[in-house]
Amino acid sequence: MEKVKRTEKGWAGHYICADRCMFRRHTLLYYGGLAISVSTVGNFIQGRENREVTQIGSGHYFETMAFHSQMATPSAPWRDGDVSKPIMIQSPSKLYQPWKEQEANDMHEKVVDEITERLLAGDQFLIMED
Repeated sequence: MEKVKRTEKGWAGHYICADRCMFRRHTLLYYGGLAISVSTVGNFIQGRENREVTQIGSGHYFETMAFHSQMATPSAPWRDGDVSKPIMIQSPSKLYQPWKEQEANDMHEKVVDEITERLLAGDQFLIMED
């Protein structure tokens, strides 16, 4: 049986201000012609002078999201998720307290596990409509 290929990226996979997030994880999963990007960001520093952590969304300090991605190729190895093509996830995807890096890491892994299981089960990950 073919395995899900997992590639850890060294940069955030979503959020326009991710460069100011102190926590970033990005995992790319490949299986059966599908590529899915799982991204977690958090502990956002809003201002350069004020180094306080602030929320990145409606009440939360960390979030995990998943997106369809194009398959990497030798000529384009750095392909990332397409944030216009999000995937619905069932696992918890938000943390409502700052400084919960281990919990954010665990949350990311649970979403990666969920997506991996769904890929192996044949889920084609329909694109969410607005």
